[in-house]
Amino acid sequence: MIEVRNLTKRYGKARGIEDLTFTVGKGEILGFLGPNGAGKTTTMRIITGYLAATSGTVEVDGFSVFEDAMETRRKIGYLPENPPLYREMTVSSYLRFVSELKGIPKSKRKDAIGSAVEAAGIETVYNRVISNLSRGYRQRVGLAQALLGDPDVLILDEPTVGLDPRQIIEIRKLIRSLRGKHTIILSSHILPEVSMICNRVIIINNGRLVASDTPIGLSRRIKGSERIAVRVRGPRGEVVNTVRELPGVSSVSVETPDSAAGEREVLLIVETEDSQDVREALFFAMASRSWPIVEMKAVDMSLEDVFLKLTTEESLEDETEVPPGE
Repeated sequence: MIEVRNLTKRYGKARGIEDLTFTVGKGEILGFLGPNGAGKTTTMRIITGYLAATSGTVEVDGFSVFEDAMETRRKIGYLPENPPLYREMTVSSYLRFVSELKGIPKSKRKDAIGSAVEAAGIETVYNRVISNLSRGYRQRVGLAQALLGDPDVLILDEPTVGLDPRQIIEIRKLIRSLRGKHTIILSSHILPEVSMICNRVIIINNGRLVASDTPIGLSRRIKGSERIAVRVRGPRGEVVNTVRELPGVSSVSVETPDSAAGEREVLLIVETEDSQDVREALFFAMASRSWPIVEMKAVDMSLEDVFLKLTTEESLEDETEVPPGE
C-alpha cells in the first residue's frame, strides 16, 4: 500500500532523512520509531504530501505522492501530533467543514461524518464546542477528521501524547479496532504501546533506517544470547552458585526482592554464551539437589531495550565518522 524508495530530505547542508526505503503492506499497522529529531515527522509529512522531498519516490496504492498529489491525498487520513482543530467550533460544524475541504460529495457527507463519528466514539460530544472537550476527546475528534472519507491509509503522529493513562488505553483500543480496515503508520514514544498495537516496527536514527522487523524479531536478531527466567524453590545462595557454574552460562542476575532474601524461592535471569540452550542442564542440576523449578521461560529483549541499543550504537558510529577531506 505504501512504498518509500531512496527518500532524502535536506535542509541546506543539514540532513533530515537520508536514502530511506521501506514498504507497508495493505491492512498493516506499522510502528515508526526514532529519537527526537530522527526524521519521523519529516517522513510522515512527505508521505502525506505536506512536504516536498529532495530526492526519492513515495507511492500510495500505486500512485506517486509527487506526481498524483490529489489522488494520493484522497487515500490518506493524517493526524498530526497537534490535531488541527478549530476550538471555537462545535464538533459537528468542524467535521462538516473538514468534509467540504476533503471534497466529499454533499450527498455523501452525512453518512461519511456519521461513520467517522461512530468509529472515533464521539457521539456523546457531537454537538459540543471543541474547546470544552477533554484532551482525550479532542484527540478523538482529530482522529475522526482523519477517518473522514474512509481513507485507505492513516498516518498517526503521536496520537496519545499528553493523555492520561485511561485516555491512552481508550485511544489504543480505538486504533487496534481499525486493524485490517486501514493501513496505519503509527509514530509513538510509548514503546509498549507500539509492541501491543503494531504488526511490524521500523526504527530510524539520524534520518537513516536502522532496523525493520516485528518487535519479537528485532529482539531475537540483536540480543546475541539467550536469556532465561527461572524460578526455583531452594536456598538462594546455593541456587545462584550452582547455576553460575553450569557450562555455557555467562551471567546470572537475581530478581527476587531483597526483602524476600530469606525465602525458599528465588527468581533468576540466566544469560548464556553464543545463544546456547542450557535448559536441560539447568533442570538436571536443580533436580539432583531436590530444588523444584517452579517456572522457566525464555525472555526476549523489550522493544525499549532494542530501541536504545540500536539508536545508541548508530549515534556512536556517526560521531566516529571522519568527514571527507579531513
